[in-house]
Amino acid sequence: METSLAPMAPGLSPAPATAEPAAATAAAEPVSGGSDYARMYAAVTDGDFKLPAIRHDAVDPKYLRQLVDDPTGEAPGTLVVNTKDKHLYLVLRDGKAMRYGVGLGRQGYSWKGRAIVQWKRKWPTWTPPSAMIGRKPELEKWRTGMPPGLQNPLGARALYIYKDGVDTLYRIHGSPEWRTIGKSASSGCVRMFNQDVIDLYDRVPSKTTLVVI
Repeated sequence: METSLAPMAPGLSPAPATAEPAAATAAAEPVSGGSDYARMYAAVTDGDFKLPAIRHDAVDPKYLRQLVDDPTGEAPGTLVVNTKDKHLYLVLRDGKAMRYGVGLGRQGYSWKGRAIVQWKRKWPTWTPPSAMIGRKPELEKWRTGMPPGLQNPLGARALYIYKDGVDTLYRIHGSPEWRTIGKSASSGCVRMFNQDVIDLYDRVPSKTTLVVI
Protein backbone atom coordinates (compact mmCIF):
# COMPACT_ATOMS: atom_id res chain seq x y z
CA MET A 1 0.00 0.00 0.00
CA GLU A 2 1.00 3.62 -0.25
CA THR A 3 3.74 4.51 2.18
CA SER A 4 2.67 8.13 2.78
CA LEU A 5 0.22 8.67 4.66
CA ALA A 6 -18.69 15.17 8.37
CA PRO A 7 -21.56 16.00 8.92
CA MET A 8 -23.09 13.97 11.74
CA ALA A 9 -26.41 12.20 11.76
CA PRO A 10 -29.18 13.89 13.80
CA GLY A 11 -28.74 12.98 17.44
CA LEU A 12 -24.96 12.57 17.13
CA SER A 13 -22.89 15.30 18.71
CA PRO A 14 -19.56 16.17 17.07
CA ALA A 15 -16.89 13.74 18.19
CA PRO A 16 -14.02 15.21 20.21
CA ALA A 17 -10.90 15.90 18.16
CA THR A 18 -8.59 15.78 21.18
CA ALA A 19 -6.34 12.81 21.87
CA GLU A 20 -8.39 11.35 24.73
CA PRO A 21 -8.35 7.60 25.41
CA ALA A 22 -10.44 5.94 22.73
CA ALA A 23 -12.89 4.36 25.16
CA ALA A 24 -13.58 7.68 26.87
CA THR A 25 -14.05 9.41 23.55
CA ALA A 26 -16.54 6.82 22.39
CA ALA A 27 -18.39 6.77 25.71
CA ALA A 28 -18.91 10.54 25.51
CA GLU A 29 -20.97 10.14 22.34
CA PRO A 30 -24.76 10.27 22.84
CA VAL A 31 -25.26 8.13 19.76
CA SER A 32 -28.55 7.29 18.06
CA GLY A 33 -29.65 5.51 14.91
CA GLY A 34 -29.13 8.54 12.71
CA SER A 35 -31.26 7.83 9.65
CA ASP A 36 -30.78 11.22 7.99
CA TYR A 37 -28.23 10.05 5.46
CA ALA A 38 -28.80 13.05 3.21
CA ARG A 39 -27.34 15.21 5.97
CA MET A 40 -24.58 12.77 6.91
CA TYR A 41 -23.35 12.46 3.34
CA ALA A 42 -23.96 16.02 2.15
CA ALA A 43 -21.24 18.12 0.55
CA VAL A 44 -18.89 19.50 3.19
CA THR A 45 -16.08 22.04 3.22
CA ASP A 46 -13.05 20.62 5.01
CA GLY A 47 -10.02 22.85 5.22
CA ASP A 48 -9.13 24.02 1.72
CA PHE A 49 -11.31 21.43 0.00
CA LYS A 50 -15.02 20.99 -0.63
CA LEU A 51 -15.99 17.34 -0.67
CA PRO A 52 -18.91 16.55 -2.96
CA ALA A 53 -22.08 14.92 -1.65
CA ILE A 54 -22.29 11.13 -1.82
CA ARG A 55 -25.23 9.48 -3.59
CA HIS A 56 -26.25 7.59 -0.49
CA ASP A 57 -29.42 6.41 -2.25
CA ALA A 58 -27.18 4.52 -4.70
CA VAL A 59 -25.39 2.66 -1.88
CA ASP A 60 -26.55 -0.55 -0.22
CA PRO A 61 -27.85 0.75 3.17
CA LYS A 62 -25.76 -1.79 5.09
CA TYR A 63 -22.64 0.16 4.08
CA LEU A 64 -23.90 3.49 5.42
CA ARG A 65 -22.77 4.72 8.83
CA GLN A 66 -25.03 3.49 11.61
CA LEU A 67 -25.20 2.53 15.26
CA VAL A 68 -25.52 -1.24 15.75
CA ASP A 69 -25.27 -3.86 18.46
CA ASP A 70 -21.58 -4.71 18.84
CA PRO A 71 -20.85 -8.08 17.19
CA THR A 72 -17.13 -8.09 18.03
CA GLY A 73 -16.85 -8.57 21.80
CA GLU A 74 -13.83 -6.25 21.85
CA ALA A 75 -13.19 -3.55 24.47
CA PRO A 76 -14.73 -0.10 24.00
CA GLY A 77 -12.51 2.11 21.87
CA THR A 78 -11.25 -0.77 19.70
CA LEU A 79 -11.45 -0.66 15.90
CA VAL A 80 -12.42 -3.90 14.17
CA VAL A 81 -12.32 -4.52 10.41
CA ASN A 82 -14.36 -7.49 9.22
CA THR A 83 -12.94 -8.28 5.79
CA LYS A 84 -15.70 -10.75 4.93
CA ASP A 85 -18.60 -8.37 5.52
CA LYS A 86 -16.63 -5.25 4.51
CA HIS A 87 -17.46 -3.39 7.69
CA LEU A 88 -15.37 -1.38 10.12
CA TYR A 89 -16.60 -1.11 13.72
CA LEU A 90 -15.69 1.38 16.42
CA VAL A 91 -16.68 -0.40 19.63
CA LEU A 92 -18.63 1.80 22.06
CA ARG A 93 -19.81 1.20 25.60
CA ASP A 94 -23.12 -0.45 26.51
CA GLY A 95 -22.82 -3.17 23.88
CA LYS A 96 -22.99 -0.82 20.89
CA ALA A 97 -20.69 -0.04 17.98
CA MET A 98 -20.53 2.54 15.21
CA ARG A 99 -20.40 0.63 11.93
CA TYR A 100 -18.98 1.96 8.67
CA GLY A 101 -18.90 0.39 5.23
CA VAL A 102 -15.48 -0.16 3.65
CA GLY A 103 -14.00 -1.21 0.35
CA LEU A 104 -11.05 -3.59 0.26
CA GLY A 105 -8.16 -4.02 -2.13
CA ARG A 106 -5.57 -6.77 -2.27
CA GLN A 107 -3.72 -5.60 0.84
CA GLY A 108 -7.01 -5.18 2.65
CA TYR A 109 -7.36 -8.97 2.52
CA SER A 110 -3.73 -9.95 2.97
CA TRP A 111 -3.14 -8.76 6.55
CA LYS A 112 -5.03 -9.92 9.63
CA GLY A 113 -4.31 -9.67 13.33
CA ARG A 114 -3.99 -7.06 16.09
CA ALA A 115 -2.12 -3.79 15.72
CA ILE A 116 -2.47 -0.10 16.54
CA VAL A 117 -3.19 3.15 14.76
CA GLN A 118 0.32 4.52 15.14
CA TRP A 119 -0.57 7.92 13.74
CA LYS A 120 -3.08 9.62 11.49
CA ARG A 121 -3.11 12.51 9.05
CA LYS A 122 -5.55 14.97 7.52
CA TRP A 123 -5.40 15.34 3.73
CA PRO A 124 -2.34 13.09 3.34
CA THR A 125 0.14 12.94 0.50
CA TRP A 126 -0.02 9.73 -1.54
CA THR A 127 3.19 8.05 -2.70
CA PRO A 128 2.62 5.10 -5.04
CA PRO A 129 4.93 2.13 -4.39
CA SER A 130 7.56 1.33 -7.00
CA ALA A 131 5.74 -1.90 -7.89
CA MET A 132 2.59 0.06 -8.70
CA ILE A 133 4.55 2.52 -10.82
CA GLY A 134 6.00 -0.47 -12.66
CA ARG A 135 2.48 -1.64 -13.50
CA LYS A 136 1.22 1.85 -14.27
CA PRO A 137 4.05 3.99 -15.72
CA GLU A 138 1.73 7.01 -15.83
CA LEU A 139 2.13 7.22 -12.05
CA GLU A 140 5.84 8.00 -12.37
CA LYS A 141 5.06 11.72 -11.94
CA TRP A 142 3.91 10.98 -8.38
CA ARG A 143 7.00 8.99 -7.33
CA THR A 144 7.87 11.67 -4.77
CA GLY A 145 4.26 12.13 -3.69
CA MET A 146 0.88 13.28 -4.99
CA PRO A 147 -0.30 16.43 -3.19
CA PRO A 148 -3.48 16.31 -1.12
CA GLY A 149 -6.69 16.96 -3.00
CA LEU A 150 -10.05 15.66 -4.11
CA GLN A 151 -8.49 13.13 -6.51
CA ASN A 152 -5.81 11.90 -4.11
CA PRO A 153 -6.38 8.14 -3.56
CA LEU A 154 -5.97 8.49 0.23
CA GLY A 155 -8.84 10.95 0.42
CA ALA A 156 -9.47 13.32 3.30
CA ARG A 157 -7.89 11.29 6.11
CA ALA A 158 -5.55 8.33 6.61
CA LEU A 159 -4.84 6.11 9.62
CA TYR A 160 -1.47 4.35 9.57
CA ILE A 161 -1.30 0.86 11.08
CA TYR A 162 1.74 -0.50 12.91
CA LYS A 163 2.38 -3.83 14.64
CA ASP A 164 5.17 -4.26 17.19
CA GLY A 165 6.57 -0.89 16.13
CA VAL A 166 6.75 -1.88 12.45
CA ASP A 167 4.71 -0.35 9.64
CA THR A 168 2.33 -2.99 8.28
CA LEU A 169 1.83 -0.91 5.10
CA TYR A 170 -1.86 -1.24 5.99
CA ARG A 171 -3.95 1.93 5.83
CA ILE A 172 -7.48 2.97 6.61
CA HIS A 173 -8.26 5.95 4.43
CA GLY A 174 -10.86 7.98 2.59
CA SER A 175 -11.46 7.58 -1.11
CA PRO A 176 -12.80 9.80 -3.89
CA GLU A 177 -14.20 6.63 -5.50
CA TRP A 178 -17.25 6.30 -3.25
CA ARG A 179 -18.85 3.65 -5.47
CA THR A 180 -16.11 1.19 -4.44
CA ILE A 181 -17.30 1.09 -0.81
CA GLY A 182 -18.70 -2.36 -0.07
CA LYS A 183 -16.77 -3.81 -3.00
CA SER A 184 -13.37 -5.24 -3.82
CA ALA A 185 -11.21 -2.58 -5.45
CA SER A 186 -8.23 -3.29 -7.69
CA SER A 187 -5.72 -1.81 -5.24
CA GLY A 188 -5.52 -0.20 -1.85
CA CYS A 189 -6.12 -1.21 1.75
CA VAL A 190 -9.32 -0.19 3.57
CA ARG A 191 -11.30 2.52 1.80
CA MET A 192 -14.07 4.58 3.40
CA PHE A 193 -16.42 7.31 2.29
CA ASN A 194 -14.60 10.59 2.86
CA GLN A 195 -17.44 11.79 5.11
CA ASP A 196 -17.11 8.59 7.16
CA VAL A 197 -13.33 8.67 7.50
CA ILE A 198 -13.57 12.25 8.77
CA ASP A 199 -16.09 11.10 11.37
CA LEU A 200 -13.87 8.17 12.38
CA TYR A 201 -10.73 10.31 12.49
CA ASP A 202 -12.35 12.66 14.99
CA ARG A 203 -13.47 9.78 17.22
CA VAL A 204 -10.22 7.85 17.66
CA PRO A 205 -6.79 8.96 18.85
CA SER A 206 -3.41 7.60 17.86
CA LYS A 207 -2.47 4.33 19.60
CA THR A 208 -6.02 3.00 19.18
CA THR A 209 -6.09 -0.81 18.98
CA LEU A 210 -7.08 -2.29 15.61
CA VAL A 211 -8.24 -5.86 15.03
CA VAL A 212 -8.54 -7.20 11.47
CA ILE A 213 -10.50 -10.43 11.04
